[in-house]
Amino acid sequence: MSYRAAIFDLDGTTANTLENLAFCANTVIAEFGLEPVETERYKYFVGDGSRVQMQRLLAYRGKYSGVEDDAYLEEVFARYLDYLSEHCADGVVPYDGMRELISELNSKGIKCSVFSNKPHKQACKVVASIYPEGSFVDVLGQMDSYPRKPDPTGALRLAKKMQAEPSECIYVGDTNTDMQTGKNAGMYTVGVLWGFRDREELEKAGADIIVSTPAEILRLL
Repeated sequence: MSYRAAIFDLDGTTANTLENLAFCANTVIAEFGLEPVETERYKYFVGDGSRVQMQRLLAYRGKYSGVEDDAYLEEVFARYLDYLSEHCADGVVPYDGMRELISELNSKGIKCSVFSNKPHKQACKVVASIYPEGSFVDVLGQMDSYPRKPDPTGALRLAKKMQAEPSECIYVGDTNTDMQTGKNAGMYTVGVLWGFRDREELEKAGADIIVSTPAEILRLL
């Protein structure tokens, strides 16, 4: 099969944001009198949107156990979004080989886009801070106008913008949510091992292939 387009997840795939996510969230919960959480733990808080991230974080700190705590969650979440809007790109870098991969794919006429559950403005800001202008046809973060991943609506929207059929797209990500998104969209799913989750999770999620380096994606295409 010849692939004409590639859709990349952001956090843990296109950008190494782990330290940033932990710093921003820990800064905010400190304002609410909570102790910081170790950075590695954030690998399992993130992936399903910022609200779910904060819900998992508060649950870990014993401050969220269900609907009765939603008001508290929303207060913390609102503050987190405010803080993230200013600091989402602080210290963020691309993973080794990702800039080169995107550049090479573009040179070969394979269009690239980013699809993230990070809020849209922040997703765009992060990508613009670490990739040259024109690297991606589009960057799509979470907005109220469509469901978050693993719903395929956003991925299908990006495929259409890149003038590719879903079967002509690869979907690249580091979590089970990403693999489910690609499967739901009818795309070839590529799980990456340099991000936030491990091979076992990607295999259980049905990844079509699992790679250890961006160069392997280039060989695939």
